[in-house]
Amino acid sequence: MSEHDQIIVLDFGSQYNQLIARRVREQGVFCRIFPFNHDLEEIRKIQPKGIILSGGPSSVTAKGAPLPDPGIFELGIPTLGICYGLQVTAHLLGGRVDPSEEREYGNAMLRQTGEESPLFEGLTPEFKVWMSHGDRVNQLPDGFKAIGVSDHSPYCAVANSETGRYGVQFHPEVVHTPDGATILGNFVKKICGCNADWTMGNFVDDQVATIREKVGGKKVLCAVSGGVDSSVAAALMAKAIGDQLTCIFVDNGVLRHGEGEKVQTVLRDKLGINLIFIDASDRFLGKLAGVTDPEKKRKIIGNTFIDVFDEEASKIGEVDFLVQGTLYPDVIESVSTGGPSAVIKSHHNVGGLPEKMNLDLIEPLRELFKDEVRKVGLVLGLDEDLVFRQPFPGPGLAVRILGEVTRERCDLLRKADKIVVDEFKSSGWYGKVWQSFAVLLPVQSVGVMGDERTYENAAAVRVVESQDGMTADWVDLPAELLRRISNRIVNEVKGINRVVYDITSKPPGTIEWE
Repeated sequence: MSEHDQIIVLDFGSQYNQLIARRVREQGVFCRIFPFNHDLEEIRKIQPKGIILSGGPSSVTAKGAPLPDPGIFELGIPTLGICYGLQVTAHLLGGRVDPSEEREYGNAMLRQTGEESPLFEGLTPEFKVWMSHGDRVNQLPDGFKAIGVSDHSPYCAVANSETGRYGVQFHPEVVHTPDGATILGNFVKKICGCNADWTMGNFVDDQVATIREKVGGKKVLCAVSGGVDSSVAAALMAKAIGDQLTCIFVDNGVLRHGEGEKVQTVLRDKLGINLIFIDASDRFLGKLAGVTDPEKKRKIIGNTFIDVFDEEASKIGEVDFLVQGTLYPDVIESVSTGGPSAVIKSHHNVGGLPEKMNLDLIEPLRELFKDEVRKVGLVLGLDEDLVFRQPFPGPGLAVRILGEVTRERCDLLRKADKIVVDEFKSSGWYGKVWQSFAVLLPVQSVGVMGDERTYENAAAVRVVESQDGMTADWVDLPAELLRRISNRIVNEVKGINRVVYDITSKPPGTIEWE
């Protein structure tokens, strides 16, 4: 990505570090996140136009506090410290940071001091910001001036315009700072001088060239699941190398309604991708028979997928590369910042594909966030219905069927889930929420249908709103929509006679039931 101007974010453990990168990218400027102690020479090689030091939970005066190589301030490029990043800047450049008697959390008003600064160009003399800090800067390094104050922060925003050093005690990346996008835009464009040329169209062109150079005339294999990430990865690879790509889609018996047909229509028929469709539903469901433990279900599905994929791959002949739909959050989360942030998970391996295949890995989407992947999908001509579909768990309906997974119970849930999806789309709610789906419960209850008593299954409807799936709130839906969903499921799905609505947030619950 060196042909694009870029900003790098040094991560000091902030819960908002991904948000900083997203906000910079929204300005049309490429941005990547590195641990706070990233090697200075590596940073020099990247040649970023600017560096943002993130917030974090630590105190710069504490023993073992995370600090970057001070050489970042000698690279001759602008820096912006956010919250803890401001305190790091002051601490390393000769200022003083102390615990604050008046801690600031939540909304505050910043008042500009009258010192003109390009960081606040276009903003009113006073504006709302979002604070979250215990320490504060009490003495500025030489050459710095206050450009903003708040009731409890004499140095709420500071600048050394000669050296290009800036710092803010608030968080411009969160929505609670309404002018935050303008502030970050001023930093990356006016102060760092970045060209706003980071577009998904340019990304596609860059990746096509990179993929062609890497692959040459060799063959590439890609597992597709029907989800957004793998479908976009496959479409991007196909644009780059055409017939050198072979995709494998495995029907594991726990897919959503019409999933297999949809994938074949989009990838094979519309995009002309060489797609192998494997119906292994009997094999998967046979292994799942009698199993009720959620973790065992996951392992069975994962291991069986590896076996099926490996068998089919061996029939193709010599293949050199394997494509995975890894996204940037997966990359970030798999790299420890070396102190302030724990490793959230080991390296993301989509589908858990076998290492023994000994193939070189291609991850064409590893620089992108989810919303950017969707934009790439549109650029590549994928259907909006596929591009904007909601997340779906890897083990599929198996974790939405509590208890034993059978073909009959899968069919029941597929019908109920299709009704939920159809109603959400027709009502305009589908794109407003993170996920909306049905769950089949291991519970039977008495009901009355016509003049007869019934004793049939119960289903739960789960609808949540979320930014990233890490936390989620249940959605207060219109009663009429819930009534319509319930009536349709009970009337149209023989075998379900009761519908309940899940009003549990995450935490304490999870989005999926298993």
